[in-house]
Amino acid sequence: MNTDVFGKAIKDFYNKEYTEDIVVKADDFDDDHIPIPYLFRSYPEMPKIEQKALDISYGKVLDVGCGAGSHSLFLQDKKKLDVTAIDISEGAVEICKKRGIQNALTQDIFQYNHTSFDTILFLMNGSGIIGTLSNIDMFFTHIKRLLIPGGQILMDSSDISYLFQDDNGGFWVDASAGYYGEMRYSLQYKNQESEKFDWLYIDYNTLQNAANTNGFLTELLFEGENNDYLARLTLAI
Repeated sequence: MNTDVFGKAIKDFYNKEYTEDIVVKADDFDDDHIPIPYLFRSYPEMPKIEQKALDISYGKVLDVGCGAGSHSLFLQDKKKLDVTAIDISEGAVEICKKRGIQNALTQDIFQYNHTSFDTILFLMNGSGIIGTLSNIDMFFTHIKRLLIPGGQILMDSSDISYLFQDDNGGFWVDASAGYYGEMRYSLQYKNQESEKFDWLYIDYNTLQNAANTNGFLTELLFEGENNDYLARLTLAI
């Protein structure tokens, strides 16, 4: 994604130049929207899934895809934890720093090699960063290097199979097209549009199987009302 759509939108909101939201475009679905103020939400405004993840975060924390930094700010300022916030958006990281996050970096998680984290957060459908299901073994191999023994990954995602159900409850998806949770999006904000990118929604059973194969124990911590869930993955010792 060469065009920093998220960064531009986050900077506009922070600088009180907010006039419109990010438009999420997918080939086979109607456009969706990301309200920019939502990226600046406080703990009471967060969904239960995110509150639960922050409540059980401990130790040295890596917040992956930190956006405007709302999760990191809570952990740093309210829970007094050692937090590193990373995002590929330079604009987002710039605002994280202006909001007071002490350690915010423009960084791709797959290029990040600092180790010894107790908690790694992947929130706001954090599984999306994996891209496609074919990347999941590579993802776990890399993340394993960043966690201390017994450390935890807290990840939320959604089972989007309901999008492919007919009126009779049948499941209609082209098996030859790959895993149904693999989406391809672009983002539009004002006059800018990002390149298309892969984004993975993963059902809990598929996540659990992949995690177990790669030496992680899994625990389903919370299920929301919209097929969303929070999972904890810990390295088997």
